[in-house]
Amino acid sequence: MGHEIDLEKYNIRTDLAIEAIANMKTKTGIKSHVEEEEDITITTVYLDKEGSKKTGKPVGSYITIEFEDVTDYENQEKVKKIFSLQLQKLIKHLKIKPDDLVLIVGLGNEKSTPDSLGPLVINNVLVTNHLYMLGNLETGFRRVCALKPGVMGTTGIETSDLITSTVKELKPGLLIVIDALASQSVERLNKTIQMTDSGIHPGSGIGNHRKKISKEIVGVPVVAIGIPTVVDAVTIVSDTFNYMLRHFTYSKHNMNNPLNKLIPMGSINYLKKDYKIEKQDKEKLLGMIGGLNENEIKQLIFEVLTPIGYNLMVTPKEVDFLIKKLSEIIGNGINLALHENVTNV
Repeated sequence: MGHEIDLEKYNIRTDLAIEAIANMKTKTGIKSHVEEEEDITITTVYLDKEGSKKTGKPVGSYITIEFEDVTDYENQEKVKKIFSLQLQKLIKHLKIKPDDLVLIVGLGNEKSTPDSLGPLVINNVLVTNHLYMLGNLETGFRRVCALKPGVMGTTGIETSDLITSTVKELKPGLLIVIDALASQSVERLNKTIQMTDSGIHPGSGIGNHRKKISKEIVGVPVVAIGIPTVVDAVTIVSDTFNYMLRHFTYSKHNMNNPLNKLIPMGSINYLKKDYKIEKQDKEKLLGMIGGLNENEIKQLIFEVLTPIGYNLMVTPKEVDFLIKKLSEIIGNGINLALHENVTNV
C-alpha cells in the first residue's frame, strides 16, 4: 500500500495551494515561505512549470493568510490590515499603474449563503469609475468598477464569457475576482484567505467545472481572492478518523497526568498537543483501515459515499454571520489596497 495514488481521478481535490503541496515528498518546482504575524500565518507559495504539473495548479504566486477568529472587531481589523498589505504587494508585483482602471468581479450565487461571498464583497467595494467619467474623482482614489455576473444556472451565460466581454469593453489594467472555495480541511473552513495571480476555475472545488478566468483568457492580469466556505463529506469523515487517532494518542500519553483528572474529557483540546501517532496504535484502533495512508483512506471514503449520493458539501451552521464578516474584511481590505486616500474603513 506504499504506492502513490492519483487523487485527481477520484475528484478528491482542493482549491488551496498550501493543501496541494502539504504532502509532497519532493518540493522541486515549488518555493514556499512562511511568516507569522501575531497569531496569523502568512504562507507564500510559488509554482513553476514543474510545480504546476505536480500539484495540478497553474503557474504563479499563491499567498495564503490563516487566522483563528473574525467574530470580534479587533481580530477583524488585524486580518483586514494583513490582507490589504499582502494584496498591495501582489498588485505591485504585477506592475499595475496608479491610473489603471480596476474591475472587481464577485463570483457566486447571492441566494446561496456559502456561495455568496463574491457578491457580498461587491456590496462593500468603493466604486469610483462613474465619478471619473463625470470629472469628479479626487486625487488619491483609483478608478474602480464592479460586476456581479451571477451564475450560469441563472443567466444561461458562461461567467468567463461575460467577464471577457466586459474586459474587452472597459479595458481595465487589472481584474480582481472573488469567489468561495472548497477545502480539504475542516480546520481551514472560513479561516483562510487565498490570493493568487494565476487565475481561477469557478466552481472547480465542488466539481462544477466552469471556464477558467485568467490573464491568458481575458487578456489582463488577474488576481483571484477566495475563502474556503465548504468541505465535502469525504473530508469530514477522513478528518474524523485523524481526530480519533490524535485523541487516542493524547489519552495514551496523558492517562497518568493528575491534571487531566480535574478536567472533563469533553473540555480537553487534544489538538494543541502534537504527539507522534505510532503505526501499531493506528492499526489497533482502526483495524484494516489503520494500515492505509491518509490519501488511501480518502479514496476509500469517496468510493463508499459517492455512488449513493452522500458525498455532501457541508458548511458551518453560523455561516451567515461568518460570510458577512469575511465579505466586509475582503471588500474593505480591497478598498485600502487600491485607494491611497482610504485610510480606515
